[in-house]
Amino acid sequence: MNSMSGIVNAFTVDVEDYFQVAALAPAIERASWPQRESRVERNTGVLLDLLADRGIHGTFFVLGWIAERHPGLIRRIAAEGHEIACHGFSHRLIYEQTPAEFREETARSKGTLEELSGAAVIGYRAASFSITRRSLWALDVLIDLGFRYDSSIFPIRHDRYGIPGADPRPAALTAPSGRALVEFPMSAASYLGVRVPVSGGGYFRLLPYFVTRSGLRQINVRHRRPFTFYLHPWEVDPQQPRVRVGWLSRFRHYTNLHRCESRLRRLLDEFRFGSMREVLEAGGLLPAAAARAGGA
Repeated sequence: MNSMSGIVNAFTVDVEDYFQVAALAPAIERASWPQRESRVERNTGVLLDLLADRGIHGTFFVLGWIAERHPGLIRRIAAEGHEIACHGFSHRLIYEQTPAEFREETARSKGTLEELSGAAVIGYRAASFSITRRSLWALDVLIDLGFRYDSSIFPIRHDRYGIPGADPRPAALTAPSGRALVEFPMSAASYLGVRVPVSGGGYFRLLPYFVTRSGLRQINVRHRRPFTFYLHPWEVDPQQPRVRVGWLSRFRHYTNLHRCESRLRRLLDEFRFGSMREVLEAGGLLPAAAARAGGA
């Protein structure tokens, strides 16, 4: 493992199946999900094996819908020493839900994940990073439900998500009620004054590898702080079924699927990684005792 900075970064996985992705939602009805071929166990297994080969523990943000149908997968992730965190239940965008709906589905998912993993679930990431300026109320719901940190805010401008100008550093974030929780934002590098997303996912596949690599090194070396990297299990599955959608959604979802796994192997060998909880504890943003107990 080679890292010039020595900084440990957060490796995260958003555990969802290919048919649950927002880019494909116009062509896939939620009612059809149970009838579709599930590939999430096989694809998550590929990522687990890659991490095991390198002795890396990461954070897996799991959909409650997946957890209820694949309990063995959640138990495997936990048994292999990874942190289990919450990705909501149904992959609905937060700003398309009422506060009551968001609270109900998030509590359901958290409870299921805690039962299956045998550990407190203290981390949350919204579907498609959908905590934006119009859904900051969700932070108070997360605090009410006992979450200690969030990783949903992307400090960029995007058609579906993002809070331009948001603090790019992991730090305490004040919710509308005045209470606080820790925010570990998605990572963006700065090129000529423009923030460029280098946190993983589609950006990892669409941008040349050197852009991601140089951006992540900028965060580690110049700014001396950890970054968060994320990936979806379906991104290492070039054989997944193709869905007929518009050109932009096709571009975002299918481009360079065949290159993603090899790029990931290279990334894991060039940077140091751990779970998000471990990185926040090491930085003093999350007390270790509270993280283990999930309480005050």
